[in-house]
Amino acid sequence: MQRRNFFTAAAGAAAAVTAASVSRVAMAALPEPASQSSADTAPPLTPPNGRPYRPVVTLNGWTTPWRMNNNVKEFHLVAEPVVREVAPGFSINMWGYNGQSPGPTIEVVEGDQVRIFVTNRLPEHTTVHWHGQRLPNGMDGVGGLTQPHIPPGKTFVYEFVARRPGTFMYHPHADEMTQMAMGMMGLWITHPKGTHPLIANVERDYAFLLSAYDVEPGAMTPRVNEMTDFNIWTFNSRVFPAITPLVARQNDRVRIRVGNLTMTNHPIHVHGHEFEVTGTDGGPVPKTARWPEVTTDVAVGQMRQVEFIADELGDWALHCHKSHHTMGAMGHDVPTMIGLDHRGLVSKIQKIVPDYMMMGERGMADMGEMEMPLPDNTYPMMSGTGPFGALEMGGMFTTLKVRKDLGANDFRDPGWFKQPKNTVAYEWTGAPLDAKAPRQTAPGTAPGAPQVRKPAADSGHTSHH
Repeated sequence: MQRRNFFTAAAGAAAAVTAASVSRVAMAALPEPASQSSADTAPPLTPPNGRPYRPVVTLNGWTTPWRMNNNVKEFHLVAEPVVREVAPGFSINMWGYNGQSPGPTIEVVEGDQVRIFVTNRLPEHTTVHWHGQRLPNGMDGVGGLTQPHIPPGKTFVYEFVARRPGTFMYHPHADEMTQMAMGMMGLWITHPKGTHPLIANVERDYAFLLSAYDVEPGAMTPRVNEMTDFNIWTFNSRVFPAITPLVARQNDRVRIRVGNLTMTNHPIHVHGHEFEVTGTDGGPVPKTARWPEVTTDVAVGQMRQVEFIADELGDWALHCHKSHHTMGAMGHDVPTMIGLDHRGLVSKIQKIVPDYMMMGERGMADMGEMEMPLPDNTYPMMSGTGPFGALEMGGMFTTLKVRKDLGANDFRDPGWFKQPKNTVAYEWTGAPLDAKAPRQTAPGTAPGAPQVRKPAADSGHTSHH
């Protein structure tokens, strides 16, 4: 995290599009804005003052600091063009806040008086809507309805009391088709001010936003007019394998907060554990309304908060269950070639097009290991690699890593899990099953019922371990 002088000329596009400047006199009373350039997951920000709380960890993001001014928590958001590293070697021109998209997480405590200065360094007007908050109507951030728009170069002030605990978002309500498609969004967490009957204490508290972009191969700027055909699906504007894993010590209680600002729903699925949905952007869920799940659907504009005990050791997948959302860039105009015999054809085509490769003749798994030439700044369709080979995943996919000997405040990636002996799926090396062998009826099975086949006498096998 860097402190910065707001008056220092922003590099590149930011400097080129700034339509007006804010005077030194006008800025003198403002809290200095903090900026973040790294796409790594920042450690939780322990509150230096104000009411205490256990901070969240924003996946591939950070929490912005504040200053106390006569018992008011003051924050400073700067809406500005940014370049977001979505994966190493793949960056996107976005609009965001304080150097990043999504913008920094804002963390407060129930009952806090909050004042947010919003400075507009975009080429057009903007506003900020505090999604899910109870506040005075004039602070709701809908341009033209509840407030005038914030012109380029101007600073507006929002002030209200954080009236209820929960997981919320912030985003523009001005030219939002463009501004949200360009990445303008962020998380807001209001912690309870004390013991709450519906909000448990947790050892690990993670938060991230779901976002999607349409970026043509070789390009850097999203197509903001796209409505359905997105090709970059992200957790906090990062794609697998560049998304940080969630880590937990065995038997930790884990909370995961997920917000959706894409154009479609996302069924978020956790492997190896059952969870309960304990909260939404409407507040904590009554205990009588909870039930065990392994997947929860997060619709557009919704927040979902899930909790579970991380009691199963291992590296567990955590992902959107829409299969296209765990892939990188692809197109809907690619034909299905499965089962077609192309023997002899590829060599002939390569005489004309030397880089030509056959796509999907045996399925698409080969794409994960093919080194197909791609335009610069293009995220491949499949690029993940695990301890056993190609993971064949991208986009909205990461891992939950549960370990025995993890420090209470250690959020570093512990590396790949070492499975105990004889606990990994293995190749069968015993006698082959003979499809022509007579089937035997299980005791007590009625005639005509499905039959079962007894295993061969030699059932030896070889384990990976």
